Amino acid sequence: MPNLCRWMKFCLGSKNGLDPAPTRRRVILMPLLLAASVTVSGCQPETPVQLAFLGSLSGKGADLGESGRNGALLAIEDANANGGIAGRDVELLVYDDQQDPNTALRALETIAKQDIKIVIGPMTSSVAEAIYPALQRLELFAISPTVTASALHGQADRFFTIASPTQRNSQVSANKLYQQGARRVAIIYDTSNRAFSQDWADHYRQYFTAAGGKVVALLAYDGSQSGSFGHLIEQAKRAEADSLMLVSGAVDTVRLVQLARKEGDPSWHIVASSWAATEHLIQLGGRSVEGVWMTQFFNREHQAARYRDFSVRYQQRFRQDPGFASVTAYDATQAIIQALRQKSPQQTLDHALLHTGPYTGLQAEWTFDRHGDANRPTFLTIVKNGRFELFP
Repeated sequence: MPNLCRWMKFCLGSKNGLDPAPTRRRVILMPLLLAASVTVSGCQPETPVQLAFLGSLSGKGADLGESGRNGALLAIEDANANGGIAGRDVELLVYDDQQDPNTALRALETIAKQDIKIVIGPMTSSVAEAIYPALQRLELFAISPTVTASALHGQADRFFTIASPTQRNSQVSANKLYQQGARRVAIIYDTSNRAFSQDWADHYRQYFTAAGGKVVALLAYDGSQSGSFGHLIEQAKRAEADSLMLVSGAVDTVRLVQLARKEGDPSWHIVASSWAATEHLIQLGGRSVEGVWMTQFFNREHQAARYRDFSVRYQQRFRQDPGFASVTAYDATQAIIQALRQKSPQQTLDHALLHTGPYTGLQAEWTFDRHGDANRPTFLTIVKNGRFELFP
């Protein structure tokens, strides 16, 4: 068949940049072409396997969405360079949910109409919570690189997660804050991503209190609305906090840190949630975010050849370092491709994902538990000399 395909392409001419064959030759060959018409369809390229990416690519949350999209793209390029799936290329269709549930729901409807069955995303817990019923109704499978809300973990469903849950991350952070000498923490959290931020604040209070500390202020604000943060810093001061826990995206975390350095207590410990731990935090914050620490889903200092190669290629392609969303999106996409390559026709994708691992991630092997949640470590990092370093 490959030889026949090449012969026909030569005879038919210009599609590969060749001069069209003379008219006389085309006439003479016509009977042969007709005779071969039964097998011509085998010469057509296979339609690609289409996956959808859903994440915020505009507004304040764009850093998370862009990072996840970029990681997924590299995973697909690597897969296609290694034969795709059963000889078919993999194609990524990208949808911007604008961190808006209604926009995300419309995107899901479009994805379903295009007969795409697999979604990589969404990237925030609030969007995931909003679209969860629609995923079931439309019979779509989703795997999120970054969603950590407790309510979306521990369920046997068609929604899988890659990042460790909020409960685990907040416990690691709260215990470390207490060990650093903090005893009175004010928690400032963004309700525009309430499914994550409220969950984080509740668990943080639970673990910090259990360690012996006290949450002296729970301060909520709506990050989807413009406004000053001055009143939040003032309330933290009045509550006599000795530390701040910021549960917000990178952009708002930078603004809050800068205001806290200027108008707050200079002795405050300032801690952020994993939501803020993107490259934009350092790019936008500069020296003002030095000393801020937070949980992460990967180790930027990891020396495994697979991760170092990915990091170099990512920098060359996107002109920035990969962040946690890049790494988790790459691993999520690779897991999907591995499962699609190995699953039997009778298997559903969720069943295949549960039984195909362990998966070779960029930094280590990992697996899904019986609920479709990945078993991966949590790291503590601090901003030091303009980069994220492992917290000592």
